[in-house]
Parts: sequence; structure tokens; C-alpha cells
Amino acid sequence: MKKDQFIFIGDSLVADFDWQKRMPFFDVVNLGVPGEMVQGLLYRLDSITGEQYNPRVILVTIGTNNVLSEDFSFMPTLDKIIISLSNTFNETEIIVNSLFPIQVDFLSKDAITRVNGGIEELTRKTGSCFLNMFDRLKDSDAKLFQADGVHLTGKAYDLWARSIMETLAFLLEDD
Repeated sequence: MKKDQFIFIGDSLVADFDWQKRMPFFDVVNLGVPGEMVQGLLYRLDSITGEQYNPRVILVTIGTNNVLSEDFSFMPTLDKIIISLSNTFNETEIIVNSLFPIQVDFLSKDAITRVNGGIEELTRKTGSCFLNMFDRLKDSDAKLFQADGVHLTGKAYDLWARSIMETLAFLLEDD
């Protein structure tokens, strides 16, 4: 039996995990690029949408590197990405992940909360799904971030993968 395709798009947070192992019921395509910024994803979007992909689900996780570079003006570009993916893959569930509660000294959690509010607003406007991992991870007592305060530990990936599967159970329940 052929498995549904699940495409992960984003930065190192996507690229650094074996999603196929965690989600064996899908044919996973990991298109994460370490260091990717929102503008870089828009630049390579034509190569993604031009491929012969037939995804059931796309998860987009992008914006962390923008915020770490103190670039908070990427919402219009992210909007273009979501709209392009929706138009190209019009029967695909598109999930846009929040930014995580990264732990770097120069960045307030309030800044990330504001960015996540913008991302959530974009998902409502575009009809995609918002996955709020910020709230899911912000109050955890578990060690979820590596020493750099940005990259995730295995425990955080487990929580993230479980949250994705819970979201999919809700989104795909009528199929």
C-alpha cells in the first residue's frame, strides 16, 4: 500500500531530525536547510513546487534564523510562501509551525510571542493550520534545548512529533 507523502520544509530544526523514523506511516520528504531564512525559502520555493511531489501534508518551520538576526519583517514573505504552497498543493493540509521558545539572552520571549501572533494570523488568513509549539514547550521542566538555546534535544523532538501527529489526527479525521 502506498503511503501518503509528508513534506517538511524549513531550517536546521527540520533538517536535523529523522522524521521518517518517527513517522513511518508516511513517505517523508525532509527539505530542511540549516541556516535557512524566510527569504531563502521563498527563493527556493519554485524548485520545491516544480518537483513532482504529491504531499498529503506539508509542515513549514521557518523564521528562527530571521529572529536570531533581529529581522522581524518577514511576515509578508512568509505569507507569499504559504499562499504559493496552498495554490500549488491545493488538496494538501499545510501546517505552519510557531517559533519555539528559544533561549538566547538578547531576545525576549515577548518578541517571539509577537512573531508567533503574526504567524497565527497568517494561517487564519490563508486557511492553513497553526501548530503552537511555543506554548507546548515554554513551561516544560524537561531539558528541551541544546546548549546553544536554539537547537532541540531528543525530548523536544519527541514532543514536537507527538504534537504533529495529534494535529494530523484532528485534521485528517474525516478522510
